[in-house]
Amino acid sequence: MELEKEDTFMTKTVFQLETVTCPSCVKRIEGTVAKLGGVTTATVKFNASKVEVEHDEAVITKETINKTITSLGYKVLSVK
Repeated sequence: MELEKEDTFMTKTVFQLETVTCPSCVKRIEGTVAKLGGVTTATVKFNASKVEVEHDEAVITKETINKTITSLGYKVLSVK
């Protein structure tokens, strides 16, 4: 008997931050966000102060990711 595999729809969301000031900030954000359930990748664009997150919205919302980034002490200016 074959089990049906549920379709997952991955979403790429970009979080524009006020500032990312150092390489350790990049590691901290990427490491924390990447560990969240439903997140496939989290990449910080240092020079642009952006975090690109690929995630399954059925598992984790943009709002939850936003709260996680904010809890690390970074101000999120916009979410796209």
